[in-house]
Amino acid sequence: MKKKNYFTKYGDTARAVLNALLDKYADEGIENLEKIEVLKVQPFEKFGLSYEIVREFGGREKYLAAIRELENALYRQEAA
Repeated sequence: MKKKNYFTKYGDTARAVLNALLDKYADEGIENLEKIEVLKVQPFEKFGLSYEIVREFGGREKYLAAIRELENALYRQEAA
């Protein structure tokens, strides 16, 4: 996913968060990606408070949409 420039439509901070979520997914699985609470632990604290991170995506709904899109892309990659 990182090599395919999937995150180019997002700003720098949002891209960094998505990359960190991918790393967390690789370590812990998909269930933590779906919870906004994941943004309250390392390594996400360096990006700001959870509401500040969500704001980087344009709000809660757009953040959740980005996570769903990320999950769908992950499932497509795994199926290929």
